[in-house]
Amino acid sequence: MFHIVLLQPQIPPNTGNIIRLCANTGCTLHLVKPLGFELSGRAVRRAGLDYAQLAQLSVHADFPACLAALNGARLFSIETAGSHAYSAAAFTPGDGLLFGSETQGLPGAVLEQIPRDRQLTIPMRAGNRSLNLSNAVALVVYEAWRQNGFSAL
Repeated sequence: MFHIVLLQPQIPPNTGNIIRLCANTGCTLHLVKPLGFELSGRAVRRAGLDYAQLAQLSVHADFPACLAALNGARLFSIETAGSHAYSAAAFTPGDGLLFGSETQGLPGAVLEQIPRDRQLTIPMRAGNRSLNLSNAVALVVYEAWRQNGFSAL
């Protein structure tokens, strides 16, 4: 399926919700340190319920280690300053979907590693800053999965 990459997530319930999303869609979740919480923390467990045992989860020391684990997978960034709507991208199984932390987004040094045509955004009303991280991940994952006929159901 797809790889979801969270770069330095800060809010435990968001990560818990994304663990649950991965369990239900077959995506693999990659968490890139430093994390803003203990992965075994109560808030993550509560939000992810018992789905953590059903999801594939990897924790990486840093972004280069995560890239190495993705083994050349095509990577898309999803950021408010992206140049193309997420719905305009053509996703294929095995692609990586990269999201930044809730408080800082994706750093410029990371975005420089993503080709401009794979820097995506989620359209929203002018003047608004961003969506909740777990909601943004769900939108993009379900669009990518829809494009592929909800394969592996």
